[in-house]
Amino acid sequence: MKLVLNEGVYGEVMQGRVPLVEKWLWIATADVKDLHVEGAGGKFVPFVGVLGGLVEDGVEVRLIHAKEPGPRFRRDFDKYPALAESDLFERVLCVRMHMKVIIGDGAWAYVGSANLTGAGLGAKGADRRNFEAGFVTEDAGVGGELMEFFDGFWMGGYCERCQRREVCPDPIV
Repeated sequence: MKLVLNEGVYGEVMQGRVPLVEKWLWIATADVKDLHVEGAGGKFVPFVGVLGGLVEDGVEVRLIHAKEPGPRFRRDFDKYPALAESDLFERVLCVRMHMKVIIGDGAWAYVGSANLTGAGLGAKGADRRNFEAGFVTEDAGVGGELMEFFDGFWMGGYCERCQRREVCPDPIV
């Protein structure tokens, strides 16, 4: 396991691992906001553009989040039709989602405090970002448990016992 702190989360996960995913990417977060990352030639691009590019390359992407994204995120999302049109991109809204997990190809996983926001996982400057801590692991045992938990959630395994059904905008089951 590797400890990642503050801007190290962005460097290790968002720059060093997410763009290299080849088969699938699973993301769970409580909050989703406008988020930019450094792209080709040093130009900053919306993260949803990175997701759209991955989907266009045949990567399956699952995104679970707790509340509706902000208007800037939604506006950027609309610029990448592959996210709305492809069966490779799936999204679930769960009001009880609070974990922050990213899993890539079953080969690595990030678990930490950072949300899918500019100040959390984005390319904000060191003095403008949240204070974050997490771990990146390539341990197959830890990754396997995380994948099993995430997939169980994704398939609706927690919906029946949730007790928040009355406020759930997007029940899985």
